[in-house]
Amino acid sequence: MAYNLNNRVALVTGGTKGIGKAIALTLARAGAKVAVNYSSDEEAARETVEQLKATNGFGIALKADVSNSEDVRKMYQTLLDETEALHILVNNAGIIRDTLLMLMKDEDWRKVIDVNLTGVYNCSKAALRPMIGEKWGRIINIISPSAIMGRQGQTNYAASKGGILSFTRSLAREVARLGITVNAVSPGVIETELTEVLNEKVRKEFLNMIPLGRFGTPEEVARTVLFLSSEEAGYITGTYISVDGGMT
Repeated sequence: MAYNLNNRVALVTGGTKGIGKAIALTLARAGAKVAVNYSSDEEAARETVEQLKATNGFGIALKADVSNSEDVRKMYQTLLDETEALHILVNNAGIIRDTLLMLMKDEDWRKVIDVNLTGVYNCSKAALRPMIGEKWGRIINIISPSAIMGRQGQTNYAASKGGILSFTRSLAREVARLGITVNAVSPGVIETELTEVLNEKVRKEFLNMIPLGRFGTPEEVARTVLFLSSEEAGYITGTYISVDGGMT
């Protein structure tokens, strides 16, 4: 089935690499005007914008630290000045600073919570007004199997992603009557720059946890986000979809 996002405007945070980039390009291929947020890598942002423009003639990159509410306010002002609307928000930006809790530094706890969880709060809150104005909206939050089953050495990351899942369910109840759905997607082990550096032993350990016996692709995650962004998913809200090969 081909999903039609013509006349929709989408913002993908952390949208210039890996899963975020695949999501941005997939939404653009379906007709959406896509803006991608990034925090530091301007070269990756330029490359992504070029690919977006080659896809459907539109693409902008917006630099902002999603954990900073003033940065987010300015990002949204720039976006709305350019597009005058926002229909789809994909909260994909996130960081990992793994270590055992006994060894974890306070700043590593705070930074992961600030970027991963507070970033979702900042971007979702700012998205509501333009979505309410359109009487239509889709907020899709990227979580993780760690939110569902936990993982050793990821207490900060799991807490942030688990918080996003609860946030998703609560916000969905608040805004359903306004024509806005809020859902989450939980990617498993996906072939990106992060998995390329894993040694063979670690790769085998992960593969043994996946019933389908392989890692996923960014495009498989992106297609799930595309579905949740579409009219066809209009009766789905407050839940999550795992794209993890059966890991959870």
